[in-house]
Amino acid sequence: MATTGLDVFDHTLQTTNIWLDEIMETVGPDRQVAWHALGAVLRTIRDRLPLGLAVHLGAQLPLLVRGLYYDQWHAHEQPLKFRSLEEFLDHIAKELSGVRTVGAEDAARAVFQVLEHHVDPNQLAHVREALPEHIRAFWDSISTDYSI
Repeated sequence: MATTGLDVFDHTLQTTNIWLDEIMETVGPDRQVAWHALGAVLRTIRDRLPLGLAVHLGAQLPLLVRGLYYDQWHAHEQPLKFRSLEEFLDHIAKELSGVRTVGAEDAARAVFQVLEHHVDPNQLAHVREALPEHIRAFWDSISTDYSI
């Protein structure tokens, strides 16, 4: 692996590539699609969380992924209100509209799995609790599938 000469950059590149490799297991072998899926799902989660919790989640992400997460963010006092899993997935689908066909559900599944594998479980518990029941149930079903 080529090095940048800065450990922080080398580490975030390595970690980001690990995340993308794991996402590609679900969405297919296109690294750009995996990158877009990661961003679409993370930003959709971010926009649904209360401000403080969104910032705490961002702090858990690798430096490069953190930039993707915060890209074009305009913090609001009140988070978006996705009341159903369908609304949540529709928001992801809109973010993915310019990308090779990848389903919003597959993108969410892949990113949830990566988060489960790499982010502090206590932080994720707070994130899940802030989501509506239907989205939580979808995420929990993926967590169960992933641990098998």
